[in-house]
Amino acid sequence: MSFLARLFGKRTNESRERPPQVFFTNTLSGHKEIFVAQKPGIALLYTCGPTVYGPAHIGNLRAYVFSDTIARVLTAARYRVRRVINITDVGHMVGDEDMGEDKMAIGAAREHATPEAIAMRYTKVFIEDIKNLNIDTDNIAFPRATEYLKEQIVLAKTLEEKGFAYRLPDGLYFDTQKFPNYGKLGGLQKVHLEAGARVEVVKGKRHPTDFVLWRIAKPNDLQQWDSPWGRGNPGWHIECSAMIRALLGQEIDIHTGGEDHINIHHNNEIAQSEAASGRTFVHYWMHNAFLTMQGEKASKSLGNIIYLSDVAKKGLHPLSLRYFFLQAHYRTPLSFSWDALTGSASALHRLWKLSHEIAEASRRKSASSEARERFLAMMRDDLGTPQALGILWDTLKSEDYTPEEKWGLLEDAEAHLGLLLLNPPAQDTLLEKDAPEEIRDLLKERTAARASQDFKEADRIRGEIERRGYHVDDGPDGPMLTRTTL
Repeated sequence: MSFLARLFGKRTNESRERPPQVFFTNTLSGHKEIFVAQKPGIALLYTCGPTVYGPAHIGNLRAYVFSDTIARVLTAARYRVRRVINITDVGHMVGDEDMGEDKMAIGAAREHATPEAIAMRYTKVFIEDIKNLNIDTDNIAFPRATEYLKEQIVLAKTLEEKGFAYRLPDGLYFDTQKFPNYGKLGGLQKVHLEAGARVEVVKGKRHPTDFVLWRIAKPNDLQQWDSPWGRGNPGWHIECSAMIRALLGQEIDIHTGGEDHINIHHNNEIAQSEAASGRTFVHYWMHNAFLTMQGEKASKSLGNIIYLSDVAKKGLHPLSLRYFFLQAHYRTPLSFSWDALTGSASALHRLWKLSHEIAEASRRKSASSEARERFLAMMRDDLGTPQALGILWDTLKSEDYTPEEKWGLLEDAEAHLGLLLLNPPAQDTLLEKDAPEEIRDLLKERTAARASQDFKEADRIRGEIERRGYHVDDGPDGPMLTRTTL
């Protein structure tokens, strides 16, 4: 059986029990809505993937933890989730618009390689990165844009035949004036768009928001193919529409991406897809907010980016980044700092330590509790991950719940959060005498502060110890250290 047949084929033993209610904020309406799948028990989920001209930075990776959390919530709610994350290996111009240089050409020139070699290299890096963030790549399709050129050409031809596209010397363009609802996502219709305010002016374009479906190749273009309009390459926006139609159908449940995709990319997807089919393209549009660095969006153009490999070089477990993302709601901008990430690493290691203890005390037997119900309610209410983590911590530290009830909550938490809570990685625990000298000195200062009841100073020193890669627990035989770095 092929991969796609296994991933998207029918199952005869799917549960007929009605799934619990799940709510998502729909960018299209601007409101929180109950999720209703188009096909009972099946959720069709598409996520805008990376342009593989270089490694994805951690700001990019937030989008994939976000979409994975959606998939986990729906799977736990008894939906069969069919997932696609596209790989853009052609057509994405600098600045997300129709002018400038293709990003794949930039990557090829930088590394003195072909676009195909660059795409292969960084697709592999991307998939390894999201695997390290505990995203199950075995149950996701990763189609490459260059594998679906025929489908893109057919879609563009359909739009031309229906009168939604026109030809210019440099390519085929979508006429946004022919689509009355253009810009409905994110309220763009209410924004007065003047020529040059949003895209560069192209001679002959009928309206500033018109966008390219197929561009005629320039003599030095590295990637070009034959088409009804001449030899060239596809526009960036049409690839997603074509691959969704090919793999998921003309009408899907959920489409996700970063909030920077709303105004241009996703409005263009809606226009070309609905113009071609005459049907609703996506029922729930969901977008994550930016990761910021010192108040600015993390982006390659600003040069303020960090990669997952940098996290590993700091000795932090990759899931520390996943935990860091989950501490904020997906629609809330999240400010990155190494101190904040180190704090997340320390918290995650404490969770893993608690999980080890609860596994032994409960013998991995679970029981229901109102805490589990509250946790599930938070996760099903528009992915309330910060509140869900709060419930998890309060419950695990409380003496009001049995070990079995705590283990039951951990089972649900792992299913929804993906933090390896049921089988945590091994952790190094050591006594004070076995710690490095600088850590022993800090522990002595902390002990003195606690003895003098200067708890503020003791907490400050604890924070300094944690920033250096160790978590402190106060045991009957003195401080116990857990190494929080790899």
